Amino acid sequence: MQEAIILVGGKGTRLRPLTNHTPKPLLNVAGSSFIRHQIAKLMDAGVEHVVFATSYLASLFEEEFKDFSQELKISYAVETVPLGTGGAIRNAARLLRGPVDAPVLILNGDILSGLDLRDVLERHTAREADVTLHLTRVSDPRAFGLVPTDESGRVLSFLEKPKTQEECVTDQINAGCYVFRRSVLDSIPTGREVSVEQETFPGLVAEGRRVYGHTTDDYWRDLGTPLAFVHGSADLVTGRATSPLVARSGEALIHPTAAVDPTARVTGGSTIGPHAVIGPRVIVDRSIIGGNVRVAEGAQIHESVVDHDSSIGSESFLREAVVGCHAHVGAQNELPAQLRLSCGIRIPAQGVRVSGTAVACPTVH
Repeated sequence: MQEAIILVGGKGTRLRPLTNHTPKPLLNVAGSSFIRHQIAKLMDAGVEHVVFATSYLASLFEEEFKDFSQELKISYAVETVPLGTGGAIRNAARLLRGPVDAPVLILNGDILSGLDLRDVLERHTAREADVTLHLTRVSDPRAFGLVPTDESGRVLSFLEKPKTQEECVTDQINAGCYVFRRSVLDSIPTGREVSVEQETFPGLVAEGRRVYGHTTDDYWRDLGTPLAFVHGSADLVTGRATSPLVARSGEALIHPTAAVDPTARVTGGSTIGPHAVIGPRVIVDRSIIGGNVRVAEGAQIHESVVDHDSSIGSESFLREAVVGCHAHVGAQNELPAQLRLSCGIRIPAQGVRVSGTAVACPTVH
């Protein structure tokens, strides 16, 4: 039985307010919760049992999968105190059912990747590895810890984020997917916080264990920030990234119950959720529009997220903005890049503008 663990315990603070009431892996990406895209990929790779390492709003994962197909067995390992990545993996490992030397796939719950999971499993087995890490190359590695390897792919060390260009001895970074020999998982300490990046992996290398990197140039994106989240969803819709749940690529993914005016333009891999209403002359480009959202005439939404049950007024302009659920943006607002509107907030017409306004001041002086 091929098994996997998915790390889904984080609070997703960088994606607030979207994660105020929903764990990051349960946010909708290209028409489905992100974790369903991961599950579909795992099932394609022959995985039969998955353990969710949960913590934040843990019960929502069971709610999401309560009616899921019995072709895949799902278990839930709830983390009641912070255990770090290594501790979360160890806590989930107690629910695995396979033999002591079986390979176990481990995925971070916020990484969109084009990695061939069957291939990395085969490489792991062929090398008789204790651990295999998926590594990806980045153009500027200074924002990441580095993972240099030798000619055979064996990991030499795990380096902290480099402060200078001279310290960038490699462009390879940890891509958030691992294969562990089951017995190695069982050796991780229990009952305390453990960092897999700073403690487990360096310790295994120091002990001379067979730790290998599997370096690819496959698609890879960390969905931890709003802009990356939007771009990842758009890439799935347009086909730049792939998922078994996206049957056909295109400029937009529009739910059958949504109403889009014929004069509106929905482009760039945008998604329109159920029962959303997109008015005349609206432009939605590379954005995510949630369920029951209403966008009035002439509004423009670029690289933004509008969460469910919100409304955008006529001729308003959004770029790289996040609008929480049940919010209202009145007519002729201009939301600047990086602005995040809390759930339930109401902005009156022309309440936020970058350019000037010709409307007279209503206050009596």
